Amino acid sequence: MNVTLAERVRESLAREIRPEVGAYARMLGEEAGALGVLFYGSNLRTGSLEGVLDFYVLVPGPQRERIWPRVSYREWEHGGEVLRAKIATMSLEQFSSAASGESRDTTIWARFVQPSALIWARNDDAREAIATAVASAATTAARLAAALGPASGTAADYWRALFRATYRAEFRVEQPGREDSILSVNREHFEGLLPLAWAAQDIAFSRAGECLSTQLEPGARKATLEWWSTRARVGKALNLLRLAKATTTFDGAADYAAWKLHRHTGIALEVTPFRAKHPLLAAPGALVELWRKRRAQR
Repeated sequence: MNVTLAERVRESLAREIRPEVGAYARMLGEEAGALGVLFYGSNLRTGSLEGVLDFYVLVPGPQRERIWPRVSYREWEHGGEVLRAKIATMSLEQFSSAASGESRDTTIWARFVQPSALIWARNDDAREAIATAVASAATTAARLAAALGPASGTAADYWRALFRATYRAEFRVEQPGREDSILSVNREHFEGLLPLAWAAQDIAFSRAGECLSTQLEPGARKATLEWWSTRARVGKALNLLRLAKATTTFDGAADYAAWKLHRHTGIALEVTPFRAKHPLLAAPGALVELWRKRRAQR
C-alpha cells in the first residue's frame, strides 16, 4: 500500500521506546509546560539507557532566545537507576520555521531528517503540529539533496551529497565517511524516504530499479543552490555563536563535564556549589585537581 510522507513520518515518530525514557520525557514536558518532547540520537537506535539521552523540548509561544536552542544537562533517578540527559529547549514555532528552511539554520532539518521519536505530546493538535514540522525537515533536506546530488544515482548517493555539504557548513569535527555511517545504521529509516519527500513537493523524478533520476527544473535548482549558499556561508559562525553561548548558559555544565571526565578517565571531580554556579571561573581549580589526580594514577 502506498503511503504519503506525512503518514510515513507519523508512523516513524510513534516508534516504541523504553518506558524509562518515556517517563523522563513526560516529566520534562510537563515541567516545562511543553507541547511535545522529541527523542533522538544513538540511544534511540540502540534502546540503551547508558550514556546521555538526547531530547528536544518544544514549548509554546514565540522563541525567547535569539541564539537557540537553550541547552541543559540533567540527571534523574528513576526506578533505582540514574538517567542522564542533554536537553535542548526551543519554541515549536521556531523549530517549525527552521525545519522548513525559513531560517538560516541548518541543524534542525539536517538533524530531524534522521530518526527521532515523539515520545510525549500535550495533545493531538500538538502531536500533529510536531509531525508536520518533522515532515518539513524531510522535504527541506530532500530538496537540497536533489540540487546537490547527481543527475541520477541511488537514494544513498543523494543523501551522501546532502550530509557532506551540511558537515562542511557546520563547525563540527566529523570523521571522514560519517555520512556512510548515518546511512548504514539507519538504513530502514531512509529506505524509500527520498522519493516520498520529493513527491510531497512535486519534484519530478524517475526510477529504474534502485537508480533515481531527478528532473529538477533549472530555475528551481538555481534557487535552491542560492538558498543553500547563503546558509553555508553563515553555518560555522552560527555554530560558534551557539558554542560561545553554551559556555555561559549551559545549565548543568559542570555536572555534564564531571560525568564525561569520569566516564572517559575514571577520575571523579567533586561538583561543588561554586563549580556548579560558575563553571568558567572554577575551571582553573578543577584543572589543577585533575592534574593532581592524574599524577596519582600513574
